Amino acid sequence: MALPPPDPQFVLRGTGAPVHALRFSCGQEPAVPVLFSGSENGFIHVWNLKTRRVDTALDGHGRKSVYCVETMGGKDSLLSQGRDQRICLWDLAEGRTAVTDSIFTENVGFCKCSLVKVAQGRWLMAMAAKALQEVQVLELPSKTSVCTLKPEAGAKLGMPMCLKLWQPNCGSQPLLLAGYEDGSVVLWNLSTGKALSQLVCHQEPVMSLDFDSEKARGISGSSEKVLSIWSLNEQQNLQVYKTHELVNAGISDVTIRPDKKILATAGWDHRIRIFGWKKLTPLAVLDYHSATAQCLAFSDHRRPPERLLAAGSKDHRISVWSIYAQT
Repeated sequence: MALPPPDPQFVLRGTGAPVHALRFSCGQEPAVPVLFSGSENGFIHVWNLKTRRVDTALDGHGRKSVYCVETMGGKDSLLSQGRDQRICLWDLAEGRTAVTDSIFTENVGFCKCSLVKVAQGRWLMAMAAKALQEVQVLELPSKTSVCTLKPEAGAKLGMPMCLKLWQPNCGSQPLLLAGYEDGSVVLWNLSTGKALSQLVCHQEPVMSLDFDSEKARGISGSSEKVLSIWSLNEQQNLQVYKTHELVNAGISDVTIRPDKKILATAGWDHRIRIFGWKKLTPLAVLDYHSATAQCLAFSDHRRPPERLLAAGSKDHRISVWSIYAQT
């Protein structure tokens, strides 16, 4: 029998707009743990998790919605992506609040960029390109183009909807998983610029995906009632592993906790669902928000009992949950 769902540990209010992006930076003791949130009004709020208040509000996207926020090796180096078709790089050290560089994406979709660290101070970033079906990969901070990933002629994948760069353990070149408008997930080789495998996971556009490179298994959600779990075999072919039917349709976000024990989904039905990642056992339904849950983030606290889950919603609020003990 499942335990009754917990209440949020605390709730952050004050974004003044729907919340579209969340990112923790808690690992570096003794610094104060923070949570970054990106809102529809164009602001990035830096939340102090000790005082549970906003320390800083960053304004770099011309009041256009911010839908992706990533840290780059610590809380002082930030990347954000907005509906102004710009990706901004921030240096927040010593209280600075200025955009240090930006990339004009020319893409009008909602596809969040994806980052992977390839060396000290060097990152690869994948983003939806100007041309409808294409994905561009750049090296940061140099902004050098690495490759442009184009589906074969005649492929009707539609727009890329979600991206996940990841590093195979054998130290080879990172690979990219991309979810598309037609419901497909495609694995791309960045060295050759070619698709290694394609799998139709959903009847509707893929809204979100995450991947566990240790188990070579991923999960994706769409506007349907189905979570699709798929695996990658040694020949680098994607195959359906299992599917899980939800009570209500519509998944905005899905994320696997870094320890690979549990995963969380953010639903159009306002609820956050927690599952065991090994067997996709339903563990809890977190019911707090009064509108669509739009984004999720697990914290990177060093000590497991301190780890948190944050959920951002269309209701302008961020709920923060401690679910370590319950799992």
